[in-house]
Amino acid sequence: MELQIITPDKTLYHGEASLVQLPGVDGLFEILKNHAPMIAALGQGKVKVVNGEQTEFHDIRGGIAEVLKNKVLVLAE
Repeated sequence: MELQIITPDKTLYHGEASLVQLPGVDGLFEILKNHAPMIAALGQGKVKVVNGEQTEFHDIRGGIAEVLKNKVLVLAE
């Protein structure tokens, strides 16, 4: 699936991901390929991005995530 993590200053990540773990306001949740459409509020924490055997972490202070048609858009602070 395609993932974009965007802050007001820059793009933290833009590319493919097999798994995305996000810090929701009520706890962590994960997005996999073919996830149902959703919008979620995000809290402070780390976004975990897994693509094959590579894993990256990006710190955010909150934001919003949208999942639609195998695309995940994270608008983060």
